[in-house]
Amino acid sequence: MSRLLDQILSAPTAVVLTVVGLLVFAEDALFIGFVLPGETAAILGGVAANRGHVPLIAVIDVVVAAAILGDTVGYEVGRHFGGRVIGASFLDKRRDRIDAAQTFLAERGGWAVFLGRWIAFFRAVMPALAGTSRMPYLKFLSFNAAGGLLWGTAVVTAGYLAGSSYSLIEKVVGRDAAFVALGVALIVLVVWRVRRHRAERTTRHD
Repeated sequence: MSRLLDQILSAPTAVVLTVVGLLVFAEDALFIGFVLPGETAAILGGVAANRGHVPLIAVIDVVVAAAILGDTVGYEVGRHFGGRVIGASFLDKRRDRIDAAQTFLAERGGWAVFLGRWIAFFRAVMPALAGTSRMPYLKFLSFNAAGGLLWGTAVVTAGYLAGSSYSLIEKVVGRDAAFVALGVALIVLVVWRVRRHRAERTTRHD
């Protein structure tokens, strides 16, 4: 496992940043963040920065931007399709938690958006719930941006400080989430290498 982790974390800067950004974005934008390891990807991005394979500030910038943009897309999904999404059958097993998130949003307003960023399930559903509730976008954006900035900086820095200690990362984010993040990263890395190989062959033939 550590050998695979080394290969992924040693991937080119563009691959690392792409994987991290896509997972963080999708976690919020697609309303299914409870099955996508955005936080794990952000932490692993910090680990890659610790190893010198990617600039730390670049990882933080990508994670913060992806978090804010992903939340904005999630907000729009909730605003336009919220009723149908929230009532979808695939969420039936999580109905109690969604109800809790809606109650939290009703009681705390914008602060629920900010604080929800730090709780895995709330991070996945809060943007869409805010859109469904017709929270004014500028209010949502202000709390969303503040939460994304602090959360992104904190989780990437945590990964950076954890260094190469995969066992520590497992304890923080869970083994399953880490495996999913590594799997996605491996797919992106394979695609990148295949494309580079084809480009090199084309250049030689020319």
